[in-house]
Amino acid sequence: MERLFLILAGVNGFLAVALGAFGAHGLRSSLAGAQNEVRRLQVWETASQYHLIHALALGLIAYVCTRTPATSAHVAGWLFQAGILLFSGSLYALSITNVTKLGAVTPFGGLCFLAGWAVLVWTATKL
Repeated sequence: MERLFLILAGVNGFLAVALGAFGAHGLRSSLAGAQNEVRRLQVWETASQYHLIHALALGLIAYVCTRTPATSAHVAGWLFQAGILLFSGSLYALSITNVTKLGAVTPFGGLCFLAGWAVLVWTATKL
């Protein structure tokens, strides 16, 4: 399982950097003069920051998986991956489309992030 989380860390890290660069360059020019331009760029930046942070967290989970057979480490990793998809994914989509209803999904991703960190703490107490 550690190999899978390390692959997910690499893929998500790559995507976070690529999407962050797109937001700073491509999206900025395509949103020039659009409704809520500044806010949408800020939302994109938040999405890419959380995406990158949690890509690194998946790398941490890959390491933790080598230290313990506890399935709680796997749970934490899947929660981080779900958080990336729900939190960052909904914010990316919101930024591009300006469909504010997509923001209703974002808190579920945030809860996945929080739960992932809590499960990581739980796992660490069992090492």
